[in-house]
Amino acid sequence: MDALRMKYPMLFAVGLSLMLFLGGCAFEENGGGAISGGFVQRLVAEAADDSIAVDSAGTTVVEQQPADTGADYLAKLQSLANGDTTGRWPVIDQPLPLPGAILPHKRIVAFYGNLYSTRMGILGELPPDEMLAKLDGEVANWNAADPATEAIPALHYIAVTAQENAGRDGKYRARMPFSQIDSVLRIAEKRNALVFLDIQVGFSNLQAEIPRLDTFLRMPHVHLGIDPEFSMKDDLPPGKRIGHFTADDINFASTHLAGLVQAHNLPPKVLVVHRFTQGMVRDYKQIKLHPEVQLVIDMDGWGAPALKKNTYHTYVFREPIQFTGFKFFYKNDLIPPPHRMMTLEEVLALTPRPIYIQYQ
Repeated sequence: MDALRMKYPMLFAVGLSLMLFLGGCAFEENGGGAISGGFVQRLVAEAADDSIAVDSAGTTVVEQQPADTGADYLAKLQSLANGDTTGRWPVIDQPLPLPGAILPHKRIVAFYGNLYSTRMGILGELPPDEMLAKLDGEVANWNAADPATEAIPALHYIAVTAQENAGRDGKYRARMPFSQIDSVLRIAEKRNALVFLDIQVGFSNLQAEIPRLDTFLRMPHVHLGIDPEFSMKDDLPPGKRIGHFTADDINFASTHLAGLVQAHNLPPKVLVVHRFTQGMVRDYKQIKLHPEVQLVIDMDGWGAPALKKNTYHTYVFREPIQFTGFKFFYKNDLIPPPHRMMTLEEVLALTPRPIYIQYQ
């Protein structure tokens, strides 16, 4: 199955510079820091339109506005854009997240896998204490490589796994017992780490799989991952071809998470969507953003550095949604020449810079 994975304005800059010089600008709040859609766009416009005044002598003066979280958020988004000149990044038509948001001020560094398998990722390959020690090292490496963005640990657990066989209900997926998710939560607690629950739906769908995990998703530190590769739409079984999610699928996931955040007064959830082909995410322009959810498109294909860079540029950079992620494979990345993983410096040189990092 792994062999399939890699086959497949200047005005804004001026407005941003002016806004950052001013140290903030006025914008309309919508309770608890939530801004109705397009807050970044309006933030830039207000910096251009409202922050210049002329005194009685005819001299242009800059009005010093109090600093605000909107200005901080926009500045960090611009930093992640890493000098992009195409106008794609940062995504300026997005809402300001609710208080307590992780991104973009912290970089998530996650170990991926399943406790039942030593082959699905580093999370299940090593004994828990050894795995956590290795995760500590990767977090430290990221903090050294990019001191401006604090790296924090996470465990990304596959809670619903795609299967080659249909199973009794014909859905080609296996739901992990809640006791195993409890085990992951206990392991994560040793490092105060975030937990992501990942879903591979097979012939099922997100509407059937996400709500049954609400017991865990109601916890402030538990987030969600969804994998289009194994969303087969009742066609060929997993592994026979690469699946996909539509914008409607992704919108269901984000809307469901937003409802949990609102109902239980939670900090924003992070939603990770895996991607390494064009067809895995469809109708991306129809994906809706919410103040309660931070959406990451994670480039999770394996291969040589040149191929991974090209995949990131082709399928993540060119179709901007909100935030980006990048996946390292401890074993598979070493298979093709030059038989090495990308360096952290190479990943930080990508446009935009990934803010979610995953190791398998």
